[in-house]
Amino acid sequence: MSKVPQKWLVVITVLLGTFTIILNNSMLNPSIPYIMNIFDADAVSAGWVITIFMVTMGIAMPVTGYLGDRFGKKQLYMTGLGLFILGSLLGSFSWDLSSLIFFRGLQGIGGGMMMPTSMALIFEVFPKKERGLATGVYGVAAMLAPTIGPTVGGFIIEMGSWQWLFLCNIPTGVLGLVFSAVYLKQTTKVKGITFDLSGFITVTAGVGAMLYALGRMSEISHLKDPLNILLLVAGGIALLFFVRIENKKEQPLLDLSIFKIPAFRYSVWIASISSISLFGGIFLLPLLLQNVYDYSPIVTGLVFLPSALLSGIFMSIGGRILDRRGPGLVVTSGLTIVTITTVLLGFLSLNTALWLIVLFNAVRGIGMGLSTMPATTAGMNAIPEKFISRGSAMNNVLRQMSSALGIVFISVYYEVRKAQIVTVHAHSLEEASLQAINEGFLVVAALSLAVIPLGILLGKEDKKQRLAAKDIKQVHE
Repeated sequence: MSKVPQKWLVVITVLLGTFTIILNNSMLNPSIPYIMNIFDADAVSAGWVITIFMVTMGIAMPVTGYLGDRFGKKQLYMTGLGLFILGSLLGSFSWDLSSLIFFRGLQGIGGGMMMPTSMALIFEVFPKKERGLATGVYGVAAMLAPTIGPTVGGFIIEMGSWQWLFLCNIPTGVLGLVFSAVYLKQTTKVKGITFDLSGFITVTAGVGAMLYALGRMSEISHLKDPLNILLLVAGGIALLFFVRIENKKEQPLLDLSIFKIPAFRYSVWIASISSISLFGGIFLLPLLLQNVYDYSPIVTGLVFLPSALLSGIFMSIGGRILDRRGPGLVVTSGLTIVTITTVLLGFLSLNTALWLIVLFNAVRGIGMGLSTMPATTAGMNAIPEKFISRGSAMNNVLRQMSSALGIVFISVYYEVRKAQIVTVHAHSLEEASLQAINEGFLVVAALSLAVIPLGILLGKEDKKQRLAAKDIKQVHE
C-alpha cells in the first residue's frame, strides 16, 4: 500500500464501505420469502426488513452535512461504518422479526451517515480536474453491488443460513474500518456552526413519511390505502415547511441556494432519472427472465453480470473523459445509449434469444457508466467547496427517494397492465407479463430520453465555468 498515492487509498477505503452496504441491502431482497418462513410472518411484516433500512437511511442523510462539518468527515464516516457493523452483528442474533427490523434500522442509520460522506471525502483529496476518474472508480460499488446482490443473497440462502446475510458484512466492514483509521485524513472542523433543529424535524418527518409510504407500495390497491395517502400528503407538507424554513435560516441544515446553480440542478435531475432507470431495470429483468422465460435465479444473476462489469469499467472511462473534456459529450452519449438499449428491451418477444437480452443489457450498462457518476461529479464540481458535504447529502437523499419512487411506479404499472391485458385481451399470463414488461421498459426509455437535453445543458454550463476559471487564473498571473 505504501506505493499507492494517499488520495487513491481514500477512494479504496470508502469504496469498501459503500460496496458492503449496497451489496447487503440488495442481498436481502430475495430473502424475504425465506424470512417469512423463519419468523412465521406475513409479507407486509417481513417487508419491513427492507423498508426500515430505506427509511432510516433516508432520515440520516440530510444531517450528515452538519455532522461532517461539526465533528469531521473522517469521524462521521467511521461512526457510520461502526454502526453498520454493529447492526450486522446484532442482526445475525435476531430472536424474532421485531429485533431483526430494529437492527436493520441501525444498519440504515449507519449507511445514511456513510453514503454522502464518502463522496465528500473523495472531493477533499482530489482537485476538480481529477475528480471524474476518482468518482468513476468509486462508483463501481454503486453499480456492481445492486446487480450481483440478489444472486449472492440467493446463493447464501440456498447453501447456508439467513444469519450469513448479516455475518458476511463483518469481514469487509472491519477491513473498511481499519483502512478508515489509517488512510482517511482528518478534515477541518467548522467552528461556530449551529444546528438547525426546525429544519431537521421537518426534513426528517417529510423524507421519513414519504419513504415509508413508498416502501409500503407494490400494487394498485396500495395507492388507495388511506394510510399511504396520509403519509404522502403529510410528508409533502413537511417538506414544503422545510423549504420555507431553510430559505429563512442563516445556517440552514441543507442550503437550498445550491439549486440556483444550473449545473448542479441539471446533474440532480439526471442522477434521479438514472436511479429510476437503474432500479427499474433491476426490477423488470428478473420478472422477464423468471416469469416469462422460466430461467433460474442463478441465470438471472449471470445476465446482470456483464452489465455490471461494463458499467464499472465505463464509469472510470467516463470519469477520465469528464476530467479532460467536461461532461457534455460523455453524459449525453451515455444517456443516449441508455435510451436506445432500453427501447430495444421494450420490443422483446417470447422467442427472443437469451444472448440478445444479455447484449442489450450489457450495452445499457455502458451507457449507465458513462452518464451517472460523471453527471453527479460535474454538478458537485459546480458548487462552492464549502457546500460539498451538504450538496452530497442533498444528492443522496434525492437519489434515495427517486429510486423508491421508480420501483413503486414500475411495479404498480406492471401489475395493473398485466391484469388488464389478461382480462381484456385474453392473453396467456406469459404473454401479458411480457407485454407489461416491454411497456415498462419503454416508459423508462421515455424518461431517459427526456433528460438528454439536460446533458447538453450541463456541458454548456461546465464550459462556462472552465472559461471563467481560466480568465481568473490569467488575471492573477
